Amino acid sequence: MADVTGIRTWLSEDPLDISQVVAEASSIDAGGMGIFVGTVRASASVESNSTKSVVRLDYEAHPTLAVEKLQAAAEAAAAKFDLIKVAAVHRTGRCELGEPTVALACSAAHRGEAMDAARFLIDEIKGTVPIWKSEVYGDGSAWVGATP
Repeated sequence: MADVTGIRTWLSEDPLDISQVVAEASSIDAGGMGIFVGTVRASASVESNSTKSVVRLDYEAHPTLAVEKLQAAAEAAAAKFDLIKVAAVHRTGRCELGEPTVALACSAAHRGEAMDAARFLIDEIKGTVPIWKSEVYGDGSAWVGATP
């Protein structure tokens, strides 16, 4: 876990507790909180512009670099949007259908900054944090994006 005043980021092999993420980002100084929760959906687009049924997702992460990059993404969001608190967690391991895989909360003085920060942060996480996803189908599996 990484922990800086007002910013908390971590990886979890256990199911995510969304209420913990919200609590970590809560502040009596905040007028709004932007929250994003990503979940495992039942279908995925594949190369041939068709969809496949997803059974589950398997996530792998670089053990130290992922934590560092997750923290850096949260710090960038906090600086860009003048956030009061930020909390972000990403799952690793096996994730079943409907299960949360990433959760984040950004608190700010006003709702606009909080919501904009949440979108910015999830995009930063998806683009910079070395976490890899394998989609598991009924008839096989495929790594999505870069592979570990």
